[in-house]
Amino acid sequence: MNLHDYIKLFDKHTLDCFAANCGTTAGQLKQVAYGYRRPGAALAISIERESSRVISCEDMRPDIDWAYLRSTEPAKSAA
Repeated sequence: MNLHDYIKLFDKHTLDCFAANCGTTAGQLKQVAYGYRRPGAALAISIERESSRVISCEDMRPDIDWAYLRSTEPAKSAA
């Protein structure tokens, strides 16, 4: 499923809540969903998280090497 199809399922209140949980606005999500804007990496991650991975980062931003990022371990803190 793509973002456009996903947000079509929402009423206005649900879309506003979903957008807020993603750290953006409903208008911005619609811009991304209709292909007028590309989401930044942080927004793509938020959309994937808030959609419970129904929408993937790879689908929204195929230009980013998500496989590399997903396979890395968290940075170790300097002791």
